[in-house]
Amino acid sequence: MDAQTAKPVFDRTTQDVGNMVELGHVNVRVPDQRIAILFYVQGLGLTRDPYLQTGVDNMWVNVGISQFHLPVGPAQVLRGTTGLVIPDPDAMEARLRAVAPRLEGTKFAYKRSGDTTEVTCPWGNAIRVHAPDAKRFGRMNLGMPYVEVDALPGSSEGIVRFYQEIIQSGGTVGEDSAGKFARIPIGLSESVLYRETPRASVPFDGHHIQVAFADFSGPHRKLRDRGLITEESNESQYRFQDIVCLDTGKVLSTIEHEVRSMRHPMFARPLVNRNPDNTNNRYAAGWEAGMWRMPPADI
Repeated sequence: MDAQTAKPVFDRTTQDVGNMVELGHVNVRVPDQRIAILFYVQGLGLTRDPYLQTGVDNMWVNVGISQFHLPVGPAQVLRGTTGLVIPDPDAMEARLRAVAPRLEGTKFAYKRSGDTTEVTCPWGNAIRVHAPDAKRFGRMNLGMPYVEVDALPGSSEGIVRFYQEIIQSGGTVGEDSAGKFARIPIGLSESVLYRETPRASVPFDGHHIQVAFADFSGPHRKLRDRGLITEESNESQYRFQDIVCLDTGKVLSTIEHEVRSMRHPMFARPLVNRNPDNTNNRYAAGWEAGMWRMPPADI
């Protein structure tokens, strides 16, 4: 509050959105779609996209406004952790407990600590599930607030500089109990976190994340000039994977980015989310949909 005018003073920078305006999906291959359904749909309580990739060769799974893409093939493991927000940790824990016997012999595991559950998918992907928390994740009630990616020790400043100068995005360096990291904001309340760790030396197996850029051509030009473009997909999509030191060219972290423009036909496509607590044995009409944002509140 401004003491002289008695009017509120706002930090307008909190409302800025950088050049990356959408975290669309995380893509990892899975060898067995049946096991993927048991884990992602029955266990986590997410929703298979009813409109696209409904066959046996690929599966898209909705989580708020983001997705997992799960094409069938040799298993891929993201070098890091995918963060999720799921509304009811108790209900999710009960679902995971129910599917556990059918996932015996896989890498599936979970361990809960308060409002956070560390989950391992049947093929070894790490997923960290949080309860909704407005202070940490904004008004997200169901979604994918971050993807945490392994990066080389001492790389955080270089990664932030890469995104600021090449991608035209914001970025900050931080440190917590797990160590140092670079945070790159995306859209309303999502981000990519590059966590410094010796695990970054594990070979990259080709998994990817999908993001959308407001300025689509500017970063493309800079990436192309440095020889970092890996695929010219079509007029509204391209790919790159190496995050490099701008002075030396040293690779600081690798994760493929499927970059889309805001003119891409699927940009901000509305996604169907179900309420997994509304079952045939426990049904209430009108409660079929899952809410990906918190209820209305004063701003």
